[in-house]
Amino acid sequence: MASSNNGVSENGKGLIVSFGEMLIDFVPTVSGVSLAEAPGFLKAPGGAPANVAIAVTRLGGKAAFVGKLGDDEFGHMLAGILRDNGVSTQGINFDQGARTALAFVTLKADGEREFMFYRNPSADMLLRPDELNLELIKSAKVFHYGSISLIVEPCRSAHMKAMEAAKDAGALLSYDPNLRLPLWPSEDEAREQILSIWDKADVIKVSDVELVFLTKNDKIDDASAMSLWHPNLKLLLVTLGENGCRYYTKNFHGSVDAFHVKAVDTTGAGDSFVGALLTKIVDDQSIIEDEARLKEVLTFANACGAITTTKKGAIPALPTETEVLSLVRGSACNLSKGNFPTSVMLFLFFMFSLLFTFLFTYFML
Repeated sequence: MASSNNGVSENGKGLIVSFGEMLIDFVPTVSGVSLAEAPGFLKAPGGAPANVAIAVTRLGGKAAFVGKLGDDEFGHMLAGILRDNGVSTQGINFDQGARTALAFVTLKADGEREFMFYRNPSADMLLRPDELNLELIKSAKVFHYGSISLIVEPCRSAHMKAMEAAKDAGALLSYDPNLRLPLWPSEDEAREQILSIWDKADVIKVSDVELVFLTKNDKIDDASAMSLWHPNLKLLLVTLGENGCRYYTKNFHGSVDAFHVKAVDTTGAGDSFVGALLTKIVDDQSIIEDEARLKEVLTFANACGAITTTKKGAIPALPTETEVLSLVRGSACNLSKGNFPTSVMLFLFFMFSLLFTFLFTYFML
């Protein structure tokens, strides 16, 4: 991928560099069962930072991935998938002594996701600072990362060096912790390390589960969210699954409703959401300061996340812009035809009841 030093590619679109892990997700062929109960598994490429990179290119953006894969068939397959999806692989290294990471993931009948990882160590954990493609990283307009790369050395040092290089070059830093507790030595260690780089990020996205974990507070409300605010933060997002998302900036905050679809597998939905957001703001960060425009972008991002849940696996389910706009327009059409969400119907019923009571009381007097 050709790009200039200011992070703008030859076709005028800003480059989004995604740093971290890429692996193989094995998803049960049957939904709603535990990993032990699954009769078989489907192989699906995954890894949150890689998911974000492909989400960007599916939507017409420019993305590169920086990380390390095993010098094995799975590793080269993953690199090929990135290239096939238009993601630059100039930042990928291959390790001859470690395997590509594997993860078994399922959505159980109670709605909880279950993970089992095979990385002892995997290649992504062994990325060294001296292996980084700093020229590529410095050319980013947005540098996106998670927290899994913070767990062990030398990858942690590589993460810190890459993040600092991108920041010094003027990139917007985007952080999605993507909490995976089974990978951490303890909950306290996970919380401490995730928060250790918190004040470096310009944009942070957390899920409702991550909000509870990081704040040690069961309440999912504005006060809990704002306890995670830091002075240099431009945008804080809390995704709420089927309840949409909440957004917080220096000057305003609010919420955006979700799109209701028939969910099959929620893996990758948050990554799709982030990819959509970054694609929309990479070339116009002033969107963050304009509430009306930001809500439009988050509506688009919610639609991306919703569509991703309708298929098994993360990367195979990431939508194109055409698919997203179809869902957004279809929802708007339903509203115009009077097919309102239940919350709107209840509000209208409540207001009608108040009006009826007032009129009845008035005429009786």
